[in-house]
Amino acid sequence: MIRPPALAVMARAPGSERVKSRLHAALGVGAATLLYRCFLLDGLEAAAAVPGLAPVLAFSPPHAERAMAALAPAGMRLVAQAAGDLGARMAHLVVELLADGHRAALLIGSDLPTLPAAHLIEASRALAAGAADVVLGPAEDGGYYLIGLARPAPALFEGIAWSTGGVLAATRARARGLGLREHLLPAWYDVDTPADLDRLRRDLSLPGGGARRTRRWLAAFAPGRG
Repeated sequence: MIRPPALAVMARAPGSERVKSRLHAALGVGAATLLYRCFLLDGLEAAAAVPGLAPVLAFSPPHAERAMAALAPAGMRLVAQAAGDLGARMAHLVVELLADGHRAALLIGSDLPTLPAAHLIEASRALAAGAADVVLGPAEDGGYYLIGLARPAPALFEGIAWSTGGVLAATRARARGLGLREHLLPAWYDVDTPADLDRLRRDLSLPGGGARRTRRWLAAFAPGRG
């Protein structure tokens, strides 16, 4: 049976693994963990609402399944991430989702509380139409916030210097070397640094709704209150 494209949110269990470490100095470990939990809950809710996609929570560590199931929207599938570095985990997840019959596999992070659903729909359509072999969503820090594939390509994830500003460029070069046609989405930002958090606060102060838990956290942790 052919399933809709999978939209997998790759996430760490808040409290079980270290999260948002670059915000610890500015916020403290506890506050940064709570903020990440808001990102995750808002992101999972948004993923579950995108039409035509099958939402998946790809979690780490594997023993945190019960805790993560409590955070996931009803009916969302949970998949434990494999061992290895980020590339190995993403490659394995793509293979697993495609083997399960999904028409394509889209992978995103869990710190994108304002990511427009339109970007996800564009990625899905590009793969479904056969217009690209790989879809990439460029992140403003030089990485990518989304990668999507309609067939496995483990070599695409090998030998990449993760958590550096050259991830996107290296991945695009690897895709060209593998003969993969790419489709680039509009650039977006994830929230890793105090400057990112300031930008997020400004963005969420504008009309438009969304990211309701993150909005509440930002209001409660306004400058001068925490």
